[in-house]
Amino acid sequence: MIEFDRRQFEEYARAVFTTDSPSGCTADAIALIKSYVEQLGYTTHVHNKGTLEVDVPGLDESKTVATSAHVDTLGMMVRSVKSGGTLALTKVGGPICPTLDGEYCTVLTREGRRYSGTILSLAPAVHVYPDAATMPRDADHLEVRLDEEVKSAEDVKALGIDNGDFVFIDPKFTMTGSGFLKSRFIDDKASAVLLLLLLRWCSEKKAAFRHPTRIYFVVYEEVGHGASALARNIDEFVTVDMGCVGLDLAGSEYAVSICAKDSGGPYDYELTNRLIALAKKHELPYTVDIFPFYGSDVGAAWHAGLDCKGALIGSGVCASHGMERTHVKGLEATLKLMYLYLCGEE
Repeated sequence: MIEFDRRQFEEYARAVFTTDSPSGCTADAIALIKSYVEQLGYTTHVHNKGTLEVDVPGLDESKTVATSAHVDTLGMMVRSVKSGGTLALTKVGGPICPTLDGEYCTVLTREGRRYSGTILSLAPAVHVYPDAATMPRDADHLEVRLDEEVKSAEDVKALGIDNGDFVFIDPKFTMTGSGFLKSRFIDDKASAVLLLLLLRWCSEKKAAFRHPTRIYFVVYEEVGHGASALARNIDEFVTVDMGCVGLDLAGSEYAVSICAKDSGGPYDYELTNRLIALAKKHELPYTVDIFPFYGSDVGAAWHAGLDCKGALIGSGVCASHGMERTHVKGLEATLKLMYLYLCGEE
């Protein structure tokens, strides 16, 4: 059975999480993961859209299977430069905007220059604005205060900042001594790191994959079309993404979630049953759950016409699309279930 190497997880995760990669600006993160994968001896291919593909041979060629994790994250972009020198914003994906009030950020210009700033509400000072505590914290009521001496739109544009520039949100990556990973963008960078651990283990232990396997590090998932351009000859596709935690859901930060249904409908019944059976047989902490407001890369692949069985698993993540948190117990269970599916017993 594969072992969860916490030290290696944290090393990979710190690098991946602190490499900014909102949907549409993922090249640096893909290049980083590509370098890790190639150091392990695997052959890679980067798609025109930016997705990284790793093809691994398998012992039984009767079918081809696939897995994925998405490297792209939520983010913001500059909607316009305001007359007073602040930046209006537009969302990339669906961040919980109230959690962004007060966050440090970095603006990337088209020429590659970076400027630090802070995302603030339009009423940021309690001593000045009577609605400082009550103003809505949606994208229309947030702006970036740049850490530059700017007093006009002309000052800002002289720095090279313009409409359409990306605004990177500080993830605040933290691993605690008690085993928690807390950071923005655990959805889904934690899963990408788990796939790196799986590839590393198989490379070092000379562990064979049961079937020819396509492993995808996907981009554009957060905006709905991440896995819409995969290879056509895939029979089964198990994507690794975050599990939901809260309300009446069964999901837990300490377990792997196996999703039976999300917003797009049920996942493949037989494949989901097989994953549940593997978790039971090997006594992994797991839950079976419904994700009420959720879509995955399997859904994107199905909508694009891929004829495959599909399933979804992932470590339970608290406070998704905000200040997220999960635990190494859930991450370990997810890693082991993926290993059992790809390399273990049927």
